[in-house]
Amino acid sequence: MPLWLDSMAKQLDQHLDRLVDVLVENATVVLSGTKLASQLRVPHSTLWELIERLREMGAEIRGLPGTGYQLVKAPDVLTPRMIRRSLPAGEFGGRIHHHYQVDSTMSEAARLASANAPHGTLVVAEEQTAGRGRFGRTWFSPRGTGLYFTVILRPKLSPAAAPILTLLAGVSVAEAVSELASLPIDIRRPDMRWPDIRWPNDVLIGGKKCAGILVEMTAQPERVEHAQIGIGVNVNQAEIPAELAAEATSLRIEAGRGFSRLEVLVSILKRLEHYYHRLEERGAGAIVGRFGEISSYARGKRVRVTDGQRVIIGETVGLSPEGMLLVRRDDGEVEAVLSGLVRPES
Repeated sequence: MPLWLDSMAKQLDQHLDRLVDVLVENATVVLSGTKLASQLRVPHSTLWELIERLREMGAEIRGLPGTGYQLVKAPDVLTPRMIRRSLPAGEFGGRIHHHYQVDSTMSEAARLASANAPHGTLVVAEEQTAGRGRFGRTWFSPRGTGLYFTVILRPKLSPAAAPILTLLAGVSVAEAVSELASLPIDIRRPDMRWPDIRWPNDVLIGGKKCAGILVEMTAQPERVEHAQIGIGVNVNQAEIPAELAAEATSLRIEAGRGFSRLEVLVSILKRLEHYYHRLEERGAGAIVGRFGEISSYARGKRVRVTDGQRVIIGETVGLSPEGMLLVRRDDGEVEAVLSGLVRPES
């Protein structure tokens, strides 16, 4: 995108954020168009366009001729102000970049990280036009129903140790989903109606994917300069596209009710910061141990691992100290899997 267009898009996002905040803070009041335009420092024509944009996003804004505007129903929008009001003071979310539409929060975070964005910077979007997953896959990112965000980290890790960040994020998301959807984690239950983690980065409910994680980094030979943890969660989708329905689900489908995307975001961010500090204080073993407690894929699962043209079939027998998946092949040899597509082998 040309720089001038990018600048205009960011300015529009900021105006929309400010309009949402003003309307929410004055929900019981009729605000004159002149006052709103003045607060946003935009002409009346631009104010009208912004209000129409919010209506398209599900906001109900009553226009009273000769009087002004009143918010009837707020849009489910994750403005920086709303996030900060709900998020305890900490490292994650200290700086927030909110977009109504972006190609990918991962790509935007990478650009910001290269420009020295600080540790804990959050990039969140209402919609992604080119959401990314592992192995070049796309992440279905419809507006306003899912949660799409990336956190920039500057960890004191070597590149070889950085894959533990994927397991850290998986544990954080699974625990948040368990609490919010009232689905206790218990890998002994045969019905699988609990949040599970398919090594290394898929969070499942009932064997179907409800969240995915992508970690990318820029590194020197001895240290990671910066890493981005990207997380996508299917939150309020009432239906999943037919081509994805056999493998994907949402929190709403599984719990039978809608969720506050803000609440889901804050719950995950709190756990991410908690486990990041645990990693710093206790090392990778603390994350590997917790992952093994809540993932049915960590041990005793017969799996097929595909890594390019290479296929490994066997039973999982735990994780290595670094978080690699250990698979006992049918010939009895145990192999440590660093990466690959893991699926159950019937």
